[in-house]
Amino acid sequence: MNEIVANDQLGAFCRDTQVEIEGVSHGPFVGLTFAVKDIYDVAGHRTGFGSPDWLRTHGPAAQTAPVVQRLLDAGAHLVGKTHTDELTWSLTGENAHYGAPVNVNAPGRITGGSSSGSASAVAAGVVDFAVGSDTGGSVRLPASFCGILGMRPTHGRIPLDGVLPLAPSFDTCGWFARDAGVFERVGRTLLCDDAPAPTPARLLIAQDALEVAGETIAHALRSALDKVAALVGMPEPVTVGDEPLTRWIDYFRFLQGAEAWACHREWITREKPALGPGVKERFAWAATVDPQDITRARTRREEIARRMVEMLGGGTVLALPSAPGIALLRNSPPKVLDDLRARALPILCIAGLARLPQVSLPLAELDGCPLGLSLIAARGNDTLLLELAGRLMG
Repeated sequence: MNEIVANDQLGAFCRDTQVEIEGVSHGPFVGLTFAVKDIYDVAGHRTGFGSPDWLRTHGPAAQTAPVVQRLLDAGAHLVGKTHTDELTWSLTGENAHYGAPVNVNAPGRITGGSSSGSASAVAAGVVDFAVGSDTGGSVRLPASFCGILGMRPTHGRIPLDGVLPLAPSFDTCGWFARDAGVFERVGRTLLCDDAPAPTPARLLIAQDALEVAGETIAHALRSALDKVAALVGMPEPVTVGDEPLTRWIDYFRFLQGAEAWACHREWITREKPALGPGVKERFAWAATVDPQDITRARTRREEIARRMVEMLGGGTVLALPSAPGIALLRNSPPKVLDDLRARALPILCIAGLARLPQVSLPLAELDGCPLGLSLIAARGNDTLLLELAGRLMG
């Protein structure tokens, strides 16, 4: 076990699935360290998925996930695997089996999940960057709570071979960094995209997303929005939803639940794992989703995607909160956690339903805690967001 993991005071790193691999001796990332969420396969090592029962019932991986291999081939040094919420189905980062990583930028508060360990390690400066995943907000929310850069790319642009799924039509690879230059370089490597980025030409402000977050959050983000406007142009307020965003949650939830149950039904039925609070109830609910609700959700998803294509044409950028507030206190009661999901998902589901790239930028704070501003662009305009992030964080 290497020194970083052996001396881990954050609770960010996995010990049961510890792995360390030196990158190649040449390349753009030589001298950089990284960690990966414990859902990415590394040949010869087991993948834990945030579940002792999953770890117990699965053997070592035969191949290394292409995401991990790309970074090793660029010269980065993999120092370990990081904790995740159980089966990645949570937004809190508090794993019933492995605990909750420390959020150094909001002491006593959660990191957010499910890419909790990766966000914790980056925020604390233990690694230069870390890989997570984002299905319903599992990079964007921790990035906001921990005060770091986080990216959810266009769905399908980065291969997820060798990555454990939750809901494949929403799952994406995502990553965190503190430094905007490192953040962009990692993104371009994972995207395999060195082409010049499109120029942002228009700025929209998601009024309905701001209303979900509330006036306090809108006020806290005002100076960050002004900073974006200074680079992109005068902002135009828009209503993102063709109905309340709280209705869009239902389409997301039905599809996510159906896919999660399809992916893991056989294992859950056979092994009867001891799932923790919240995760257990979500899988039990997923087994009951009505096929008619799924059909309706699929239809609405495509209508939403078309709406967003029209809204984001011509280098348009949409600004919105990354989260409905600052990180919750650790060990908050279930009612408070449920309220977080209810307020966060209307904001987070937009990019997921429309398969869009979204970056969370640590440009604001509230009550001494980090608060992220997010930017969404059209499908495929990932590098536009990466370059704009660099200019805003410079």
